[in-house]
Amino acid sequence: MSESRQYWVAFSLVKGIGAVRFQAILNFFGDPQIAWGAPSDALREAGLNDKVIENLIELRSSIDLDQIWEQLLAQGITILIQTDEDYPRRLQEIEQPPPVVYLKGKIETGDEWAVAVVGTRRVTAYGRQVAEEIAGTLARNGITVVSGLARGVDSIAHQAALDAGGRTIAVLGCGVDRIYPPENRRLAEQIIEHGSLVSDYAPGTPPEASNFPPRNRLISGLSLAVIVVEAGNTSGALITASFAADQGREVFAVPGNITSPGSKGTNRLIRDGAVPLLNPEQVLEALELTMVAEQRTARVVLPADAVEAQLFEALGHEPLHIDEIGTQTELPIEKVTATLALMELKGMVRQVGGMQYIALREVKETYQDDSKITG
Repeated sequence: MSESRQYWVAFSLVKGIGAVRFQAILNFFGDPQIAWGAPSDALREAGLNDKVIENLIELRSSIDLDQIWEQLLAQGITILIQTDEDYPRRLQEIEQPPPVVYLKGKIETGDEWAVAVVGTRRVTAYGRQVAEEIAGTLARNGITVVSGLARGVDSIAHQAALDAGGRTIAVLGCGVDRIYPPENRRLAEQIIEHGSLVSDYAPGTPPEASNFPPRNRLISGLSLAVIVVEAGNTSGALITASFAADQGREVFAVPGNITSPGSKGTNRLIRDGAVPLLNPEQVLEALELTMVAEQRTARVVLPADAVEAQLFEALGHEPLHIDEIGTQTELPIEKVTATLALMELKGMVRQVGGMQYIALREVKETYQDDSKITG
């Protein structure tokens, strides 16, 4: 374990430091370990205000980072930082991705095929039936169902995905060690076995009301599309739909009775441009997800030509800047850029920020094994 990973975690514990401020810190200091020990003047120069600096200084004088790290591991919590190759690819694509993500359970490569199913806590019989049908159909077709573990539509969607033998991811508005609502503890345990609990809030963070709107950007960020089943005019599901639209995700809304309070939000979404969802298969067709099971089986894609092979040989599991890749391969930079973009779409490589690339481990290992056999 690299010591610098502890300092990513350390900054996630500081009240007032989110993705934007953490990126400013990285840009200024270059290393979170250096930033953690920096004096007030330097922190202020990096763009932090006095209150945040006060929070940071108070925290760093009162915690033991080694002890915190051991506690996280003892609780079965996985820590992903933004430069990790197994950091969720779709989340990496959004504006201001969370620097640190905490997991209980596991996010798999196949979870890139994910759709969010969200809605009101005050679900009607109609909403329950529709949520169960949508989530179950998605799960049976190999699509991971993402939601927020809240009462109502969220819980129904998670359970329906599990009942269908599929995978599901719950994004929390608190630490992954704090299940909310408490009656969903058993559901959370099932999700850990067949998916993951996810949060960008540090373990121990309570489920405060102000935490839930921001976490909705992760629900949409992890997903190819967002389906809103039922939502009143002030439902948090509408916030998720707004994030989805900003992130370039497709938004579907289930039409409902115009006199039903739980359908006012979804009907308004349709009026404003969301796709009216008339059956679950419509999502599969719209997103070209009808062959996901087959795609999962054929997930590992090997180099298709000499240029891809040359670039793949140059890349490893440590980030390499595109200029260095061009130097090593002696290929024109425009050729390197275009080919890497294609390789990223094929799931062979990943850009981890700052024009730096890595080869995905599972593809690299398969490629190396095949090379030994044929070499």
